[in-house]
Amino acid sequence: MPKIIITGGPGSGKSTLLDALLKKGYPCMPEVSRLLIREQVELGTKCVPWEDLNCFASLALNKMAADYKSVLAENETVFFDRGIPDIIAYLKVGGQSVNQQFFNAASKFRYAKEVFIAPPWAEIYVNDAERWQTFEEACVLHEALLLVYEELGYDVQLLPCISVEERVAFIVEKINAG
Repeated sequence: MPKIIITGGPGSGKSTLLDALLKKGYPCMPEVSRLLIREQVELGTKCVPWEDLNCFASLALNKMAADYKSVLAENETVFFDRGIPDIIAYLKVGGQSVNQQFFNAASKFRYAKEVFIAPPWAEIYVNDAERWQTFEEACVLHEALLLVYEELGYDVQLLPCISVEERVAFIVEKINAG
């Protein structure tokens, strides 16, 4: 069944949207980055995006691949809070070269063709312990996400800046129509 990515720059409302989809009974995979950041900070390592982006990207790739594999046998739609192509966008925005392993993984672990991207939304943007980027940086990442997903052959569907309930209805309508 489809593995659907919901992505976007930090603070665009995607995690809130995924929480709402989960409450409606849809299986959802949480955002790997937030989990890894908490874990690495707790361990006191430098393997966090603002210290060692390449190290963090490798951790994220391993976890995202494992999450993808964990739902292969699912017979229903599964939503992912970000996908492997996000790592490529983050590396590019961070000025890092993108190792071929990331492109290989993006090719091997394909999600549903239609990807939902939440655009930057200043009215809801806030920083927290795992969201260290400025709103401007979130906008730059948004543009990189659009480019990477399109380059990898995905059909990008921008989410409107509407209430969470309306976003859920928008996504459900789109996946049911496909």
